[in-house]
Amino acid sequence: MPRVAGGGSVREDHAVRVVIAGSSGLIGTALVSHLREAGHDVLRLVRRAPAAPDERGWDPPAGRVDDGTFDGVDAVVNLCGNPQAPRPWTGAYKQAMRDSRLVPTEVLAAAVAEHRVPTLVNASGINYYGDTGPDAVDEKGPAGTTGFLTVLSRDWEAATAPAAAGGARVVPMRTGLVLSPSGGLLGTLRPLFRMGLGGRLGSGRQYMSCISLDDHVGAIRYVVEHDAITGPVNSTGPQAVTNAEFTSTFAAVLGRPAVFAVPSFGIRLVLGEAGEELALTSIRVVPAVLEGAGYQYRHRTVREMLAAAVGS
Repeated sequence: MPRVAGGGSVREDHAVRVVIAGSSGLIGTALVSHLREAGHDVLRLVRRAPAAPDERGWDPPAGRVDDGTFDGVDAVVNLCGNPQAPRPWTGAYKQAMRDSRLVPTEVLAAAVAEHRVPTLVNASGINYYGDTGPDAVDEKGPAGTTGFLTVLSRDWEAATAPAAAGGARVVPMRTGLVLSPSGGLLGTLRPLFRMGLGGRLGSGRQYMSCISLDDHVGAIRYVVEHDAITGPVNSTGPQAVTNAEFTSTFAAVLGRPAVFAVPSFGIRLVLGEAGEELALTSIRVVPAVLEGAGYQYRHRTVREMLAAAVGS
């Protein structure tokens, strides 16, 4: 796992107590294991009756969290949010995406303030910046102005305001495309590429900002352990690549050709708004805060991320 070095006040020399919301998902499962391997104490929020000593119950729509959940807690990590599926987005589906992010964040931000938890690390997305075209942006970049996911990311971060007002250190993790051995983006793409049906989307010039699953959970741990890091953090690899570069690299790692291309109009025709925002929007992000704080990446290039994900 990534080595911890630098970045100001450090707490990795002793165990911290962390509450995680969204611990059963792809990222949450990996994060729980990673934090425990590092010697930290992890409590998982569950939306049912707790069935294990490390579980605590909660009901976000009702604004309820089990009594005592935040006693002695050093940090809350919120990973809640329905997947952004590559399918047509109906009004109901978009509302569900909003509710699954904003409601838990509002509940946790209020609880962090009430119980004086020192740190809230909250999921967010690089869609915050909107379409940046070929221009690279770091955490100082302005928010985008259009697009459903852009507005959602802005509102998601705004929902953490009560925690900051209560004196907590709040870190929105603006997460890029997480490349994992199972599920996520590669879970959708791998079968197509293995059959030799992969290729660029649209012009292929749109930028993709990716990060390996190992580095994403490593970055979250780094933020939890380093008190000097506050404010938004871009959780992406050091170098964004174009879609054409990503698809050709993925095909090469799999030893398959990537001769097909899906035209932009076809993506928009089949997926509508989802296709535009998930496949054709260019977001070129620089993780200036992580690199400036001394985080050491395990996988710096997209080729390294993809090779690790497919086991080659």
